[in-house]
Amino acid sequence: MLDIMKNQKIYESEDKMISLIGDNYNLLQALGSFGINLGFGDKTVRETCDSNGVDTHTFLTVVNYTINGIGVADDDDRISVTTLLHYLEASHAYFIDFQLPYIRRELEESLNEESSLARLILKLYDEYAHEIRHHMNYEQQTLFPYVKSLIEGKPASDYNVETFSKHHGASDQQLRELKILIIKYLPQDGLHNNKLTAALHDIYENEEWLAQHAMVEDHIFVPAIRRLERLVKHGDVTRNITNMVFKDGKRDSETLSDREKEVIIALVQGMANKEIAEHLGISVNTIITHRRNIARKLQIHSPAGLTIYAIVNGLIDIQAVKL
Repeated sequence: MLDIMKNQKIYESEDKMISLIGDNYNLLQALGSFGINLGFGDKTVRETCDSNGVDTHTFLTVVNYTINGIGVADDDDRISVTTLLHYLEASHAYFIDFQLPYIRRELEESLNEESSLARLILKLYDEYAHEIRHHMNYEQQTLFPYVKSLIEGKPASDYNVETFSKHHGASDQQLRELKILIIKYLPQDGLHNNKLTAALHDIYENEEWLAQHAMVEDHIFVPAIRRLERLVKHGDVTRNITNMVFKDGKRDSETLSDREKEVIIALVQGMANKEIAEHLGISVNTIITHRRNIARKLQIHSPAGLTIYAIVNGLIDIQAVKL
């Protein structure tokens, strides 16, 4: 759960977006990360998301979780991994390219760099910023490309989301020391006090933002990737079965005669050779010949195998099969 609950309202798709932002101004940065532009007027959350190409359910899941700590079901298959990935990538860019340099400039303007203590403060901040960049760069270079490969159905075989989950977490030791030094030992005059107070406020806000960001990754993104991994794995199994049924990658139904297809359909429906012969108006010996040719062409000899073949190739509806 998040430490600070700013609003206990559960936001829904028909709420006005302007009301959501009015209640929680800190969501402004999240809007940018989702790719939602300002100027949405009196549109609802759904209308605003739709006009910006953002999945509404995923947006509200993140919003309600970060604001009120509302739990996310691990089996929530409505989460859009594509929307989440865009949100996280944009959040990284915002933090690395804007927030970290901005706070560095605030500290520089607030400190006398000739002071040994000031130089130590900047050194601690630089170490902290390096840790954050290292962590986010790892995600951008390793995790995010892996997720994109999952979305495309071509996952890397030497990586999974558990590898990321086990090593997830950024060091905040430098940040704690930095805040202690500023609060306990600086500054000595009103002007520097005001500037450092502003910088310290931004440091605290970004610390909270980073904590929320990590929780979104751990409790929404990682479970969504686990589901996607299972789906892709299931798809691989399905493709393997299909390849077994489709000889040399070609649909063998293209090489079967219409009469052979009729024989397969009858067999799958549970008919014996004599019943099939009477049904099709041909001899039992001809049926046996057809069955021999079917087995040779398909390399399938069992009734179960023929049933799978018939369903996969659309020769028969699964509802008509006696299971």
